[in-house]
Amino acid sequence: MFYQIYLFDGFNVFLHLATNQNHWKSKPSSPMNNYICKTCGTQFKESSYSPDSCPICRDERQYVGLNGQSWITLKRLKQEGYNNLWKQEAPGLIGIGISPSFAIGQRALLIQTQKGNVLWDCIPFMDEETIEKVKSLGGLNAIAISHPHFYSSMVEWAHVFDCPIYLHEADRQWVMRPNEKIVFWSGNELKLNSNVVLLRLGGHFEGSAVLHWKEGANGKGSLLTGDTIYVVADRQWASFMYSYPNLIPLSTEKIKTLIRRLGDYEFENLYAAWFDAVIQKDARGRVLKSAERYIKAIR
Repeated sequence: MFYQIYLFDGFNVFLHLATNQNHWKSKPSSPMNNYICKTCGTQFKESSYSPDSCPICRDERQYVGLNGQSWITLKRLKQEGYNNLWKQEAPGLIGIGISPSFAIGQRALLIQTQKGNVLWDCIPFMDEETIEKVKSLGGLNAIAISHPHFYSSMVEWAHVFDCPIYLHEADRQWVMRPNEKIVFWSGNELKLNSNVVLLRLGGHFEGSAVLHWKEGANGKGSLLTGDTIYVVADRQWASFMYSYPNLIPLSTEKIKTLIRRLGDYEFENLYAAWFDAVIQKDARGRVLKSAERYIKAIR
């Protein structure tokens, strides 16, 4: 119960029983959340309210949906019945993707090596089942991401598995949830262990990277590309773009730079960002031929 003291000429005149107690209580603040963009799946830094806009979607390499920006939280994704699908892509390589499809719809790839597990690219959703399954596989030693469209809920994953996130420094501006777990690397190569190397090829983004896994394909090598290198419908050819949703191509010079930075790394197969987006045989040769075809077409 509250009382008001009214003053008149400096003297207490009377006490009045306050009838509206709620008037004296401060309004509760909105709960803090890490909001997720429903179009690109990027998780933002903690806030009481959803962001005004998503810089990643407003960039010409992505898009804002017809109904404008919309947001969700990890908690709400769980409530709406989302879960993760698991697929054994190859020995030592497991795909993890969201069902039903959400945002861009990519899947992450968990690489099992003798030096520890690496998660290539990331997805927005994670639940207790996912956590327990990853732990049963040995946890994560590192997360490495090809480019900003797949940053998603990377910080959530890094905190749960207590591991660093490797991002190329050229894409620093696109990090929407800064965190001490993020390690910005520079240059065109970064060795994570004796079997796993990150290669900055550029193109789609300045820092766009791929991962070369030396032990993949029974020792013939595998290349994990996100959509730095894109696998097309027949799974025999690859392609490259500045903006996929807006169909903006890369220049001839960008393609030549990408192939030059690929260097002499050998790889028999190639895994892009989605389930079944895989070139199973002679992937290096097919990428080189695809680059030649692309350059010829845009000249």
